Amino acid sequence: MSLTEQRPSAVSAALAKDRLGIPSVVFFVISAAAPLMVVAGSVPTAYAVTSVIGVPFAFLLLGAIFALFAVGYVTMARHVVNAGAFYAYAAQGLGRTQGVATAWVAVLAYNALQLGLYGIIGSAVEPLLADWFGVSPAWWVIALVAWAVVGVLGLLRVDINSRILSVLLVSEIAVVLLFDIGDLFHAAPGGISFEGFTPGSLFVPGVGAALATVVAGFAGFESSVVFAEESKDRNRTVPIATYLGITIIAVLYAISAWAQTVPTGPGGIVKAATEQGPVLIFNQASANLGSTFSTIGSVLFVTSSIACMIAFHNTTARYIFALGRENVLPSVFGRTSARTAAPIAGSVLQTVLGLIVIVIYAISGADPVTKLFFTFGGFGGLGLLILLTVTSIAVIVFFTRNPSGETAWRTRIAPALSIVALCVIIALTLLNFDTVLGVAPDAAIRWILPSIFIVAIVFGVVWARVLKSIKPEVYANIGLGAQAVSGGAK
Repeated sequence: MSLTEQRPSAVSAALAKDRLGIPSVVFFVISAAAPLMVVAGSVPTAYAVTSVIGVPFAFLLLGAIFALFAVGYVTMARHVVNAGAFYAYAAQGLGRTQGVATAWVAVLAYNALQLGLYGIIGSAVEPLLADWFGVSPAWWVIALVAWAVVGVLGLLRVDINSRILSVLLVSEIAVVLLFDIGDLFHAAPGGISFEGFTPGSLFVPGVGAALATVVAGFAGFESSVVFAEESKDRNRTVPIATYLGITIIAVLYAISAWAQTVPTGPGGIVKAATEQGPVLIFNQASANLGSTFSTIGSVLFVTSSIACMIAFHNTTARYIFALGRENVLPSVFGRTSARTAAPIAGSVLQTVLGLIVIVIYAISGADPVTKLFFTFGGFGGLGLLILLTVTSIAVIVFFTRNPSGETAWRTRIAPALSIVALCVIIALTLLNFDTVLGVAPDAAIRWILPSIFIVAIVFGVVWARVLKSIKPEVYANIGLGAQAVSGGAK
């Protein structure tokens, strides 16, 4: 066996066990979903670009669909424990080749979701610096500061990251709820309307664009399983954290999206969102609660962005670790720090990619919000939908081949229903992808970006067949996780 083919030791290839309880995993899940970023950014965007009043109902509907998906997802987690969740589930359910193909989609999607966030941090911080200190640094200077913070934290113990996220997240949710209460006490002359919660307010022309815009707000709910190897009592922690995360996200976003319509009335929210965009919620807070609370909200919008970066950085690093541990990627990526048990090589790779993206966009002069944040976010969100669908199929096939005593609801019925629902959402997303990206309907990029996932799948299939041909021992271990290190393949 050559040096490049040597497996890392069992110590260096192990993530830290029993460091994360239910609250810690929930913090990672909801931080990745970035409550204040979604409430301030995605919600007004959904109203403005779609003119659909039923955004609150859309959050509840998607929450129900993702909860349905989670039934099979967390059931699979009890039988397949692997930091590369989607990759491992596809490998053990559909086959090793399909698993590698899924891995490339996962790496692309999560990298896009994480790297795209560097495009929004500058616009969030610059107004505060201008107001407080009279300076307006370029967006990329601010992005580099955030990049350095996230890069350092990515090398620390996972529970330290969780504690940081907990402080940021609790503050963030508290201010969102405070803003919501302020809106409810300053209703439009027509009084409080619940129209946004009715199905009829969503299922109108534009429903596809509304769902496509809202779906990105849930990105991260699935990351609970990624931390299964590091969780305490994972058979209990992972499902509770997953369902709790989905519930909090759906309910919080639905209430907050509805609250924004209260001061304007249902008939005025589209106009207000179009004119004010992401500052709508802060303008409402300033009018309802005072400028101090608006400023606090603006600061927490910044911390929301950073918390989201930290969460996605940790998730992506663990996917890369899972692939390195099984030698699908070079084995160096399958090693963890002896001191912190963090996936150090995967984390460093994420940091390097972040620097490359920031430098390219800074030199090109491309708008960081529309061309980096929205483009990468839309691309990553589509990839996530593909991963959820493939995983639901893998769950059904896995339990058909491996009877386990699990109920039909968990192993067949719920996954099948989620496949149907997710396919509908994917179709609607593709039909409205120009809206998601903020480009013209005939723009080539609306088809180029989805095509990249097709290329990634083809590349994954080819790479898997190459491994099977020249490194059969590596191919045999695909999807086995820690067992791949200890020689678990039979």
